[in-house]
Amino acid sequence: MSDMQLVSIIMPIYNSSITLSDSIETVLTQSYTNWELLITDDLSTDDSVKIVEQYAKKDSRIKLFCLADNGGAGNARNNSIKQAQGRFIAFLDSDDIWLPEKLEKQIDFMLKNKYAFTYTAYQKFTEKNDLSIIKPPSETTYEQLLYSNVIGCLTAIYDTKYVGKQYMPLIRKRQDMGLWLNILKVAPKAYCLNEVLAKYRIDSGMSQHKWSAVKYQWKFYRQVVGLGFFKTIAVFSVYALKGYLKSNK
Repeated sequence: MSDMQLVSIIMPIYNSSITLSDSIETVLTQSYTNWELLITDDLSTDDSVKIVEQYAKKDSRIKLFCLADNGGAGNARNNSIKQAQGRFIAFLDSDDIWLPEKLEKQIDFMLKNKYAFTYTAYQKFTEKNDLSIIKPPSETTYEQLLYSNVIGCLTAIYDTKYVGKQYMPLIRKRQDMGLWLNILKVAPKAYCLNEVLAKYRIDSGMSQHKWSAVKYQWKFYRQVVGLGFFKTIAVFSVYALKGYLKSNK
């Protein structure tokens, strides 16, 4: 790829020492090399900060920021987005991993098609096994995303050239969905590169918290998105049904 624009990779950490090195290593092995990894620590009490400091000493593209108060993953991500220098903003949590060509293929997909917001397929995994592959729809709009968050946070990239810097709402859960909806107010659609380029860990505490977030949906629709009462009933009912069907596959 001749047009190698800078990609800012956003990673929040909180007591992530068990999986953190695996996640960082998959950034270091990317075939696309023009990136910066912006890691914000949300007041960890384990060795997470020490691990990042060791990597940062070896590679100047890795930058560590430490918050004075615990504000949740969305707040930590926003701190990294604020510091970001790249045209593209990508997301990787400290318990997930990328395949080596993730950035190269996805950035090329965006530049060739002039897409402002994209995502990819991904695979669930545990420490011992690779599990099911998640293949999202080829595109999604604001209205469609309201009914189902089909965009995996570990796969999402947006282009600040088209939508500017966009931040996550300061809530404890569903921050990613809130951000995607904000972006889709500016970009008419998000597009999927339907290739498995990332792996989503489901056997860490962080991922377990993600799945429990469905309980937060009603409050999210009413207070964060600002939907009316009857619209919330319609959207929440479909969202809950889809979540139930997915969990019982």
